[in-house]
Amino acid sequence: MGTRIDKRAGTPAEARDLIDVGHLVNAYFQTRPDASNPAERVSFGTSGHRGSSLEGSFNEDHILAVTQAICAYREGQGIDGPIFIGADTHALSAPALETALEVLAANGVEVRVSAGGEPVPTPAISHAILVHNANRERGRADGIVITPSHNPPADGGFKYNPPDGGPADTDVTGWIQKHANASLANGLADVRRWTGGRARAADTTREHDFLSAYVADLGNVIDFDLIRSADLRLGVDPLGGAGVHYWARIAEHYRIALDVVSEQVDPQFGFMSLDWDGRIRMDPSSPYAMSRLIGMKDRYDVAFACDTDHDRHGIVTASAGLMPSNHYLCVAIDYLFRNRPQWGAGAGIGKTVVSSAMIDRIAAGLGRQLYEVPVGFKWFVDGLFSGALGFGGEESAGASFLRRDGSVWTTDKDGIAPALLAAEITALSGDDPGVVYRQLCERYGEPFTDRVEAPATKAQKRALAALTPDAITGTELAGEPIRRVLDKAPGNGAPIGGIKVVSDSGWFAARPSGTEDIYKIYAESFRDADHLKQLLKDAQQTVDAALEEASTQQ
Repeated sequence: MGTRIDKRAGTPAEARDLIDVGHLVNAYFQTRPDASNPAERVSFGTSGHRGSSLEGSFNEDHILAVTQAICAYREGQGIDGPIFIGADTHALSAPALETALEVLAANGVEVRVSAGGEPVPTPAISHAILVHNANRERGRADGIVITPSHNPPADGGFKYNPPDGGPADTDVTGWIQKHANASLANGLADVRRWTGGRARAADTTREHDFLSAYVADLGNVIDFDLIRSADLRLGVDPLGGAGVHYWARIAEHYRIALDVVSEQVDPQFGFMSLDWDGRIRMDPSSPYAMSRLIGMKDRYDVAFACDTDHDRHGIVTASAGLMPSNHYLCVAIDYLFRNRPQWGAGAGIGKTVVSSAMIDRIAAGLGRQLYEVPVGFKWFVDGLFSGALGFGGEESAGASFLRRDGSVWTTDKDGIAPALLAAEITALSGDDPGVVYRQLCERYGEPFTDRVEAPATKAQKRALAALTPDAITGTELAGEPIRRVLDKAPGNGAPIGGIKVVSDSGWFAARPSGTEDIYKIYAESFRDADHLKQLLKDAQQTVDAALEEASTQQ
């Protein structure tokens, strides 16, 4: 039982692991998706539409259809301000950006695109939307983020962020998905498009300096004076992502000693080490993908990395190496709510159902309300926007939090701010976040956690997502009475897309991935490693039964 770790995981990528960029991009333009095939239709998961041109799931037709649907949605909602658009460094992101610009220009939409073709991190898009819309009732802006996040190099992704700056909720994405698929089925007859360079030359298409705007405002989120005064040695690995040029500007602007270990950008991502399954994946929470920076841990007081669109973080310390994402979330939450005196007393803590129960204990210790939601950052948008949440974070190393004055910063995940917060924590405490986490364990108890990932077909993923409390026929979990069986999140009552089973000293959750063809089992024990193994065993039996049922129905 457990995740099957490839024997090459953590080793440098070789020539055989690299994508053929030319072939990938040619397939983007030449392959026509079959609108009658569900695998080739537009499908918005937890983070937009994703796929690969080689599989007929991320091609020019998809982007034409989705962008036209976004234009129709904006018109219907009276959104008449500019749309901020940016792309990361995946090979399919640049052609998708040009396709989207052609549709937006033909529809007369005011567009703001990065100056000089600079890649744009997800948080910079959210920030730009919110800054533009502040105290504005008319001419509100929204955004498009072109990224498959940390997914492998052959993937592409396309997300829409409404005027609240965060990921669109299911009502919005469902509308866009429905209209985009209707457009595909109708041969794109409704799509307006300007080709031949007209889009870039249009009066409605203007450049925007995302980098300068984001960096200049970052001091309202992070205490750089504190970091500077501590004279820390800091390191960052951008993993060849959209924020690759942001870090040097941050170091210069705020006069901190920050070593950018590499500014290499390569759409093959050939500089990466292989992830757990032997594939290239720019995941800053993976000890396999993060081998390069982990090997440098003793050079720095604290180091960090972000994924390809810089909406996820990874923290590396001398004391702990790569911190598990749940560990750092705990440290960040405890620190922020003790060191942000301008945050309102009612500002709560947002977590997902698969994040550590240590967060529950920290929230209680801080006297803060806990808001537990399904996986998906969209559930934190309203709270971060209004200030009802001071912090929202996911187990997968995505988080954002308020400005130091308690106002909204970003309503989408921001990998840069949490990374720099690790430096602020180290500067104030004198200990790196790995040491601080151990101190939290002494106060609240030490959890033992694990996550299992395995391949799953789409039918198997549907079966897991459809699990209900009725699927749990036993009364005990790892030798303890079952206290709760959840298929809806306690914070907002929304379906969690799987099942969570809770006892007094442990829990497990099982759910399909919203971005890849895998399933995930999460488990946590506040007793010991043996208890954790039993939790995982019980969880696997539940998943196996669901997968067996799915196979018999095929």
